[in-house]
Amino acid sequence: MGFLAVITEWFPYIIGGIFATLGLVGSALLLGVLFGLPMAVGQVYGKRPVRFFVGVFVWFFRGLPVLVLLFLFFFGIFPGLGLDVPAFVVGATVLGLRGAAYQSQIFRGAIQSVSEGQMIAARSLGMTKLQSIRHVILPQAVRVALPGWSNEYPNILTDSSICYAIGVMELMTRTSQAVSNTSVTMPLYLVCAGIFILLNFAGMRALHMIEKKIEIPGFGTGAA
Repeated sequence: MGFLAVITEWFPYIIGGIFATLGLVGSALLLGVLFGLPMAVGQVYGKRPVRFFVGVFVWFFRGLPVLVLLFLFFFGIFPGLGLDVPAFVVGATVLGLRGAAYQSQIFRGAIQSVSEGQMIAARSLGMTKLQSIRHVILPQAVRVALPGWSNEYPNILTDSSICYAIGVMELMTRTSQAVSNTSVTMPLYLVCAGIFILLNFAGMRALHMIEKKIEIPGFGTGAA
């Protein structure tokens, strides 16, 4: 069987992994925001114990390779807690928590870029500290952080392929299975690489469009 025939036969199976891949990426980005943004606020405005906890969290998840974290959670932490967690959920959790560690620093920098005068002005209007952060600081900081945050998309997309090591049926896993069944290596891996490139391009284009929509002219993302 020729290379083209093999690709034609296995392409629908390989491309079916897009759903798992994008599911991993979407879940990780969402978890990254849900955990990363509060941690960033805690680092900037929290008390010392909060800053210490966030620092340890960031150090841990940024200091270990993705593969080590996957094995640690899949074979160690979750089974140790008596939990039978599906491989997809483990992958999404690990990528999300690791993404939160990186995203928290992106959001922290954006929060610190907002002038301290904004907080002073909000407090002078009678807002509490929490209200000032929520209604004044964060709306500006999130818009400033978006360009840096969007760079997490290709990072998580590429990291998602490592989830093949725990059996998540994403693009890399399906491609490897196709290679094992056909002994056709380079053409099938090139197909997989092409799909990743297209997903990367499409995702970044969409995020850049969002950046243009919400950018602050003359501050961070746009020109005056």
